[in-house]
Amino acid sequence: MTGAAEKFRVLVTGANGQLGREIALWATAEAEGLDIRGYGRDELDITDLSQCRAVITAFAPHAVIHCAAYTAVDQAEADPDSAFVVNATGTRNIALAAREAGAKLAYVSTDYVFDGSSAVPYNEYDRPNPRTVYGKSKLAGEELVRTLHDRHFVVRTSWVYGAYGANFVKTMIKVGAERGAVKVVHDQIGSPTCTFDLAAMLLELVRTDAYGVYHASNSGTCSWYEFAVAIFEESGMQVSTEPCTTEEFPRPAPRPAFSVLDHSAIRTNGLTPIRHWREALRDYLAKQQE
Repeated sequence: MTGAAEKFRVLVTGANGQLGREIALWATAEAEGLDIRGYGRDELDITDLSQCRAVITAFAPHAVIHCAAYTAVDQAEADPDSAFVVNATGTRNIALAAREAGAKLAYVSTDYVFDGSSAVPYNEYDRPNPRTVYGKSKLAGEELVRTLHDRHFVVRTSWVYGAYGANFVKTMIKVGAERGAVKVVHDQIGSPTCTFDLAAMLLELVRTDAYGVYHASNSGTCSWYEFAVAIFEESGMQVSTEPCTTEEFPRPAPRPAFSVLDHSAIRTNGLTPIRHWREALRDYLAKQQE
C-alpha cells in the first residue's frame, strides 16, 4: 500500500514511441497522484538485463508499463531475430526486473496475435494464432510475461495512432493534402485506437489488482477505407477516397482481415469503458489543430 502523501510511481519503457510518450507526458499525472517516469532506448535498453534491473531498481516503481517494442511489421518478416530479441527477450528482461523490484507489470500487446479469420470480435480467451513474425514475437512476449511475473496485465490493442510519431491518421492527412486523392483497403476491419484513451486505460488498470488479459481499443468498428473517409470528414478536407482490396496492395506481412477486439475483461472487471473511435478521432484532430 502507498501512503497518503506518496505518489503511485509508474515506469514507462519505450517512452519515445507513440504510446510510451503519451503516457510519459501525461498532463494530469500530478492531479491523479502519479509519478510517471519514461525511459527511451538511450536510457533503457530492454535487451540488456543488467540495465533493466539497475534502472527499475533505482526508480522502485509500483508499476511498469512496457511499451517498448519492435513494430516494423513488414521488416520483421526478413529479420525475425531482431523482432524476437526485442519483443521476446527484451520483454523477459523487463518481466524479471519488474518482479524482482516488486512492481506490477503491464505488457502492451497486439491484435496481430490473432489470424484475423474470425467473423466476431476476439475476446481475451480466444486462442491466438499469429500469421506474422511480428505477431509471433509479441505472443512470445505475452507468454514470457505470464510465466515470469505473477502480477501482470497483458493488454492487446489495435490500429494505434496518436500525437507522437508516424501513424495512419497523419499519413492520410499528408497524402490527402498533397495528392487530393487516396486509395485505401476496404477489406480489413478493426478498431482505431487513440493513444490518449489507451494511456488512460493503462493508468487506471495498473492501479488495480485485476490481473489478466485485456483487450483495449476504442469501441466501434470500421475498415481502413472508412477510417480514412472519417479522417477527411473530421478534418474538413476534400479528398477523393477510393476503396480497394488487400490484394491490390501486397505487403511482406499479411494483415489481419478482421481484428476487432471484444472488451470483455474491461466490462467484467468494472473498468471505465473506452469511447467510440469516431469521438476519439474528433478530439484528437481538434487538439492537433490547436
